[in-house]
Amino acid sequence: MRVLIVDDEAPARARLRQMVASHEGFEVAGEATTGVEAMRLASELKPDLMLLDIQMPGCSGIDVAACLPRPRPQIIFCTAHDQHAVDAFELHAIDYLLKPITRVRLAEALERVRSLADMRRSSHDQSDDALNRAVHRQSADPARFLVKSASNYLVVGESRVLYFSSEDGLTKLIADSGQYWMDPTLNELELRLDRSRFFRISRAALINLNAVEQVFPLPGGGGEVLLKNRSRLEVSRRRFRDLLQSLGGGHAEI
Repeated sequence: MRVLIVDDEAPARARLRQMVASHEGFEVAGEATTGVEAMRLASELKPDLMLLDIQMPGCSGIDVAACLPRPRPQIIFCTAHDQHAVDAFELHAIDYLLKPITRVRLAEALERVRSLADMRRSSHDQSDDALNRAVHRQSADPARFLVKSASNYLVVGESRVLYFSSEDGLTKLIADSGQYWMDPTLNELELRLDRSRFFRISRAALINLNAVEQVFPLPGGGGEVLLKNRSRLEVSRRRFRDLLQSLGGGHAEI
């Protein structure tokens, strides 16, 4: 199995590289020091497994995992912070290693990955469910998104996001400074994002509530929102009342 090691600390990467090399059937395919580099290498190398640090500059390991295209590799989170590990941990799908990582603990985690190899599809579904829960638990912190920009990836902070749209089965992030393509679907984003800050207004759009400037009711029970970039988006009739409540108990600026 091909392994991608992601950690911003060189000694940690070296230790993992040495320990992985001692396990038959596993080989280190590459190493990354940032979340952006991890996304690029994951796309290029298509690893079977990622040993992924949680706290890194720019974006966390959970941010990276949430933005990986499907099929996602198996993920073992590595962390020095127990509280983050508990959030990401799910025995049947993903594991965590608490630093300093021991050979015994890594061997247990790799054996779990090996045993799941024959159930790859079902284990991915379970990993996605666990990942969605882990991301949602971090909702108190501002979200960050890894987006495609030419051949690279950029980190876009929550405060810059206006809305997400779905076009021909692809997801576009519209920010204050441009538009970018993403791998997660709107359904996946809706599950992961804090509903007090992001709202699904229709099948085709999910908005940042902080980007809303005005709300316009329309005949029939639906409506429109005007965003900070002057975009007007349709709100479905089924979601309009809930949108007003999310914006402040129905007291919208009309």
